[in-house]
Amino acid sequence: MRIVFNPAAGPGRLRRLWRVRDILAAHGVRAELAETACRGHATLLAREAARAGATLVVAAGGDGTITEVAAGLAGTACRLGILPLGTANVLAHELDLPTDAAGIAACLAFGRTRPVWPGQAEGPDIHRGFVQMLGAGFDAQVVARLSPLLKHALGRSAYVLQTLRESARYPFPRIALRLDGEPCEAGSVIVTKGRFYAGPYVLAPGRSAGAPGLTVALFARASPAAVLEGGLRLLRGSLASMPGLELRAARRVEILTPGLPVQTDGEAAGLTPCVITDASAPISVVVA
Repeated sequence: MRIVFNPAAGPGRLRRLWRVRDILAAHGVRAELAETACRGHATLLAREAARAGATLVVAAGGDGTITEVAAGLAGTACRLGILPLGTANVLAHELDLPTDAAGIAACLAFGRTRPVWPGQAEGPDIHRGFVQMLGAGFDAQVVARLSPLLKHALGRSAYVLQTLRESARYPFPRIALRLDGEPCEAGSVIVTKGRFYAGPYVLAPGRSAGAPGLTVALFARASPAAVLEGGLRLLRGSLASMPGLELRAARRVEILTPGLPVQTDGEAAGLTPCVITDASAPISVVVA
């Protein structure tokens, strides 16, 4: 087992990693640690481990680290394990994974798996997979402008602060799209593979991360007032019923408006235009 971990997770969260490793070792499971040094390094470490014959690579970090490790395992038989150390841990919520050290260690040691079908975004400025969701427009602007130092210091509260900042200066342009060839437009767009968004908050009820296909959340309204309403509904668990929100199924999503920021799994990914589809195949993820 190789555990790929992001040292930027902070000392408090990394203590959970050391505890998981100690529990595994006490039960005779050897875990090799590999520390990431820069963006994209987790993909290289995971790919290297799979080529060397590893049967399980564990992503210890947030959704961004998980996405990078998943990219390195694509096309291999190696399984993906998750040790959630991030701010939102959206995929961990999606798969109902344990967050305590003993539960995580038991999950990794037992090795039961289920398929997760990633998405893929391609464009002149984008070539990136995602395991949970892609956003274009306002939420991507928040992610792109958020200081890593602020995120590290405040956690989820940093996103609230940055959202307030961006709502005062973002121009909220209309976004032109094609869903399976059919033209449409929206004020903001989120393409999701699963149910949750920004943590344990339901956006697309009934959606399964293991199934092919995309769910596209089209927010008709885009303004500071709509952002405030959306944030309150998110916290109350009623975002999916927000007026002006339409959820549509698609196999191919084309975001046509150029120059919009894009985020994938909470990481800045580039600028539109881009085409979003399923990845070529699912990956096997270790679950409880």
